[in-house]
Amino acid sequence: MKASTSNRTSIIIFVLLVVFVLVFVLLNMQHKVHHPKQSTINVSTVSTDPDKRHSFCTFQPHSREEALEERLLLDSIAWPETPLLPSPVSLEQTSDPAHSTFHILPRRGGGQWHVGDQLEVMITMSDFQDHSKKYGGDFLLARLHNLKLGAGVAGQVVDHLNGSYSAVFSLLWEGDAQVEVTLVHSSEAITVLSRVTREHPDRVTFSSLFRSGSRSETTLCNVCLRPTQKPLCNYTDLRTGEPWFCYKPKKLSCDARISHSRQIYRPNLKEDERKLFQSGVNMKVLIQASGPDSVSILPKEEGQPEVKSSNVTSGPSGYYYHGMWRALGGTTVHQFNTSAISQCLKGKVVHMYGDSTIRQWFEYLSAILPDLKEFNLHSPRQVGPFMALHYANNILVTFRCHGPPIRFYMVHTSELRYIANELDGVNGGINTIVVFGIWSHFSTFPMEVYISRLRSIRGAVVRLLDRAPGTLVVIRTGNPKVLKGLYETLTNSDWYTLQHDKVLRLMFKGLNVHLIDAWEMVVAHHLPHSLHPQPPIVKNMIDLLLSYICP
Repeated sequence: MKASTSNRTSIIIFVLLVVFVLVFVLLNMQHKVHHPKQSTINVSTVSTDPDKRHSFCTFQPHSREEALEERLLLDSIAWPETPLLPSPVSLEQTSDPAHSTFHILPRRGGGQWHVGDQLEVMITMSDFQDHSKKYGGDFLLARLHNLKLGAGVAGQVVDHLNGSYSAVFSLLWEGDAQVEVTLVHSSEAITVLSRVTREHPDRVTFSSLFRSGSRSETTLCNVCLRPTQKPLCNYTDLRTGEPWFCYKPKKLSCDARISHSRQIYRPNLKEDERKLFQSGVNMKVLIQASGPDSVSILPKEEGQPEVKSSNVTSGPSGYYYHGMWRALGGTTVHQFNTSAISQCLKGKVVHMYGDSTIRQWFEYLSAILPDLKEFNLHSPRQVGPFMALHYANNILVTFRCHGPPIRFYMVHTSELRYIANELDGVNGGINTIVVFGIWSHFSTFPMEVYISRLRSIRGAVVRLLDRAPGTLVVIRTGNPKVLKGLYETLTNSDWYTLQHDKVLRLMFKGLNVHLIDAWEMVVAHHLPHSLHPQPPIVKNMIDLLLSYICP
């Protein structure tokens, strides 16, 4: 009888402990956020800089240092200018992958290729009339791979601004290696992508639902709202200064806003410009070699000097071998099975913030760890927030999406949280891991909007590391995706992602943060590109993340 009573008491204590932990975590996740007081303003009073190219977008005021940094960042991603497109647009003088070729340059000094050398490939672009192009600006991807070995590495492409390009590859494994070059976009298509963002940063529209009692209204919202006579509701975040506006409902107050949604997408292309974005014709198409497309690589010979290219000064962040990612630069990537993941994360709190590519990591961990139980917060599957708890090993994993702009449907306004504000609420410490990735939903906006968002997040990261230096901060970069139609191209082109990726790396350079180079991990792999990479790639990303946590 005493043993039975003791067992019941233990069970009750265990249940109470679980409830206590969950309540504590829920309260922690719902920490007080300073929401801006909603205000009504006239569109003519919105603070805009008349010198900005995007005249109807609202930007935060800058200090002199911030303005200088922004200028340097924009200069660093400046794309080669191309001649004006004729009207109407004709494909005849645009880049044609079918008439373009590449060839492998011989090893400088002669002899055979060895591990440690750099292989250089020359790419020559031609138009649909088979005339060599005389200017640069094409967007090319290059990969060296061996499918049997499960090996692959991304190449670095150098634009010589005369219609020719170099692709440089580090030789990192013994055996055969095949070169692959892909035209993502022609220079003419890049010109259009740049123009569309400059002239139509509002081509993806957002809305908010306002409700009071039985009355409801829906109005358009954006950081780029075109001037009208309508008054605006100002939802600029008071802590980060991130601007966001909605047209004021006719009969409801700004305080009646209850949700945020993505609405319609307008391509804003001239009819003849559509031909520049044809999958299988001039978008994401392989370029053929004019000679051999592969080389044989011998083992590294002691005392033999390595052959390096003069066209690049840095190398890849890593490469695949036997299907496993090997990071270059000091980090040893371990392979984690289920039990190893559980032991690595024991006693840890992992906070994940960002878009659906970060949510994919939360879903991966929840699926692979059977004892990591997701607590049902009754959140929409696309949006979150989510929380999972491994009681035995004291592991907590959370996910929350970033604040607007975000192309999700029906996000409750209480869940529109800015990453910087969330980071300011994290205690941090040696058992805390912060992971974020923010890129995809900013691709239709001027780069200044993205720079502003990263600046606020960077400030929060600096504050977090200052008060809790033991906190591990990991950033997931963007990655290329499949481009089949106009919607994917004009909202998430790989060119937009590349430009944002460059800015992110520069803005966090020198900070005590770790990068998961999703860009190279997708480019180097043999699987098709996807916004949400396939499981083998995600596993490698998680293995790298865990290797940072448990080196």
